[in-house]
Amino acid sequence: MEKVRKIERSIIKKFRPSIWHKFVKAVYDYELIKENDRIAVCISGGKDSFLLAKCLEELQKHGKVNFSLRYIIMNPGYTDDVLKKIKDNLNTLSISAEIFDSSIFNVIFDKKNPCYLCAKMRRGYLYNYARKIGCNKIALGHHFDDVLETILMNLIYNGMYAGMLPKLKSDNFEGMELIRPLFLVRENDIKAWCEYNDLSFIDCACNVTKKNSGKRILMKKLIWDLKKYYIDADRNLFNSLSNVKLDKVIKYYESGKENNFLDKY
Repeated sequence: MEKVRKIERSIIKKFRPSIWHKFVKAVYDYELIKENDRIAVCISGGKDSFLLAKCLEELQKHGKVNFSLRYIIMNPGYTDDVLKKIKDNLNTLSISAEIFDSSIFNVIFDKKNPCYLCAKMRRGYLYNYARKIGCNKIALGHHFDDVLETILMNLIYNGMYAGMLPKLKSDNFEGMELIRPLFLVRENDIKAWCEYNDLSFIDCACNVTKKNSGKRILMKKLIWDLKKYYIDADRNLFNSLSNVKLDKVIKYYESGKENNFLDKY
């Protein structure tokens, strides 16, 4: 128990400026948690989702808003070794989670866009399970750097400007929402928290992603290259989500409707 307390204290003490303050800022600035929310915290087994679980636990203890938490883990087809690692970390962090199975890894194998399909299927399974246990929201561990990578992936691979939102309503599960409380937290600070507490989590356990190298890994490298040319390139890329000049684009889409600059020319 002493190690658990040390880990919990580190979030609100040593990592207060870099993790806790940014976590709380995202929760309140983006209005992610409301009174009496029932949140399913989705733990993938990686560092981000485990930190998210502990941050939400601390907020539940010390925050001013009453809400409940359920910790859930979807097993998409992990090996026994990976599952053991996840369960060991649950024990280390004193988290009681519900594990349920799916066959996602088998379904996406050899598909053209496995990562996109996997993410879409995961979300459906998580929404469905969360609703079954009486939750109205699912919380995912996406962080600041995930937002940057999403912007670049959309620009480079899809030819469109689109980012990642701190919260969104489900299109297929009425009344359900997705929230991302680590939206403002940097990945390097999450890694520093892990190292400080001598914690080791799984990376992506998908053999398909490993085989294809993963586009996000390429985006990480691109961001670091951009920072060599301008140190604030990453910060400005993130800020661009809040600084869109619609009168300087040829077309934009809102609720599926196309808007052309010629319409108001």
